[in-house]
Formats: sequence, C-alpha cells, structure tokens
Amino acid sequence: MQVPRPGRTVIAELPKLDNLDVAGKRVLVRADLNVPLDGGVITDDFRINAFLPTLERILERGGTAVVCSHLGRPSGPDAKYTLAPVASALSEALAGDVPLVFDYAKPPQVRVALLENLRFNEGETRNDPAFVDTLVSIADAYVNDAFGSCHRAHASIVGPPATLPSSAGLLLEREVANLGKLLGEPDRPYVVVLGGSKVSDKIGVVRNLLSKADRILIGGGMCFTFLKALGVGVGKSLVDDERFDEVKKIASSDKLLVPSDFVVGNSPDAAGGKEADSVSDEMMGLDIGPASAAAFAKEISGAKTVFWNGPMGVFENDAFANGTKVIAQAVADCEGYTVTGGGDTAAALSTFGLEGSVDFASTGGGASLEFLEGKSLPGIAALTKGGSGGGGSRAH
Repeated sequence: MQVPRPGRTVIAELPKLDNLDVAGKRVLVRADLNVPLDGGVITDDFRINAFLPTLERILERGGTAVVCSHLGRPSGPDAKYTLAPVASALSEALAGDVPLVFDYAKPPQVRVALLENLRFNEGETRNDPAFVDTLVSIADAYVNDAFGSCHRAHASIVGPPATLPSSAGLLLEREVANLGKLLGEPDRPYVVVLGGSKVSDKIGVVRNLLSKADRILIGGGMCFTFLKALGVGVGKSLVDDERFDEVKKIASSDKLLVPSDFVVGNSPDAAGGKEADSVSDEMMGLDIGPASAAAFAKEISGAKTVFWNGPMGVFENDAFANGTKVIAQAVADCEGYTVTGGGDTAAALSTFGLEGSVDFASTGGGASLEFLEGKSLPGIAALTKGGSGGGGSRAH
C-alpha cells in the first residue's frame, strides 16, 4: 500500500484467499482474536465471529489450519492472557475440538489447532527471524486475517509472506475495501466523528481527513485539548499537553465542530453529572452536553458517508453516557454509508443494543486509524510485496 496524497488513495491489490492453493495444505492463519475477558470468560465475541468465515473457507477448500493470535500485552507466559477461552469458543463454533498448542513448532495434525498467545514468546514483538522460521516451518501457506494487528511489524504479521505462498483473509479484504472507500471518493456530505481520550491516536487522522471530509466532529476526552487550543476553559478535564501545539495549528478549521456544552463531574466515577455550558476550574468535562449531542446528530443524519471512532464521554458510567448514546443512535439511523472503528465504539453500540446497525464495523482500532491517516501498514505491505509467491511446501 502506498501512502496516499490528499484527495487520492492508492492501495495495491491484496492477494485473495480464493486464489491461494490450500487443498491438502496446512495453512498458518494469523487472526485477531484479542477478545475482552472477565475472569477467563469472553465478554464480546465480535472478533471471533468476524474471523470465522475465513477459517471456514480454508476448511471448505480442503485445507487444515494452524491459527495464531496475540491477546493483551503480556511480557511473557502469563495465565491471565491464555487463549484457552478462545480455543473453547472456536471448538464450539466449529462443532469440533480445537486444541490449544503450547509448542509452536509441533502443532498436531488436526483440522484446526490454535497456538497459545504469540506474545508469550518475545520473538513475536521483536520480529525475531528465528521465531519467524519456527512459524513458517509448520505450514505450507499463510493467510493474514488480522487487520487489527497489521500496523505492527511483528513476526507473525510480516515474516511469513516473505517465504510462504500467502493471501489476505476475507475479513482483511473487507477491512481494506470498506475503509478504502473513506479515503477515495466517498458520497457527500462525508462526516467523521472522533472521540475517546487520546489525541495522539487521532491527530494524524484529523490532519489527513481535513482535506477529505466535509465535517469532523470532535468529542470525548480529546475535545478538551482542542477547546483549550481555542482559548476555552476546560477545568480539570483531560488535556494532551504533548500534542497541544499540533492541535493548535488545526483547531480553528471551519471543518471542525467541537462541543458547546458538557456534562461535568468531579471524577469519571462520580455518581451523577451536571449539565453546563462551561467547565469550571474544579470540575472535569466527562461527556458532551445535550445541545452538542443534538448538533452532532444533525450533522450525522444529513450525511451520505459517516466514520465514527471513539465514545463521546465516559459511557461506561450512566451519568456520562447520553452523548455517546445519542451519537450511536444517529449513526444507526443514518441512511448513508456508515463505518465504525475501535473496540470502545463497538462496545458502545453493543451497550445500547445497536450492534449490527452500521454498514461496516471495523475490527481494527489503531490499525483503522493509521490506515485512515494514510500510513502504509506493515502487514498489508508484506502481503502485497510477497503476494501469492514465496517458497514451496515446508516440512512439518
């Protein structure tokens, strides 16, 4: 994938799964199964369900699969981050046992096996050639379906396409196709809604999309850096001082819409919130106010294309959930083409009973943002460079 110029996006053709010879072959499948857990119980199986069509296609075409993924950010083997719950979920979905494999070099000869958390091996995040060799030694072909990890130059993402016949999975294809529409020539008006707390994650997206979107709505904790840059008092609200100068350069753009009222409180855990037109020195802004939510919803309702990433406030606390709820409903009701990204955005849709209400829900958080920022993602670059070429069969 080449870095796009403003107004024009060029994405190299991804090698397709249906063109990859998998019959009678063992396929190393990189998935994004980084699911949320609570006491070892999966609380949201969105990523598992999104991956299943790729796995089923490989099996239908006569291949066997060794699935691999990371979960969390362990610094080594840690029972808290085991993929055992995911193995159980895959076993149930496929109506057959999916063993969890601890020895990466010796997966059993079964229809589907799941390697234990890749990040239990430090070679994964270091892109260690020896770890890459271990992974490719067990497979005849490689499929990358982990869009959510494609912005990482990790061993399982960028290593295998150099030597194995490789392709994108069905989910990765859909991610690139749907997000690519947002960088090409989207139907207009094109409205981008950005929230969440981290300005650092989204400032590049704002800069890149200023030339493409008709309106960019800024909510969540990140809005207070923009408001401060505009000279508005923000009290004790979250401000990213490291990115302040960058924000100040673009905060006055007439394409940006920031909140004009808020729901404030003493802390994110406060039992109640107060609607206010400004944030006093002793308070924090923890949600956009009703007037701002209505203004944002109006922009969304008239849009032909919408991208939404990040909640408008601390929606996990009912006292500060209304702004996110209004935006979620507006996006769900929008008759235009709607795309969402990020785990918190997916969680918000689920919280308000609106999952499945958008045209495309990206499984990528950081990856989708970097894609929309115009960056070349290492995982996609590796596939397009390696294509469906690479070495022949590997010894098992």
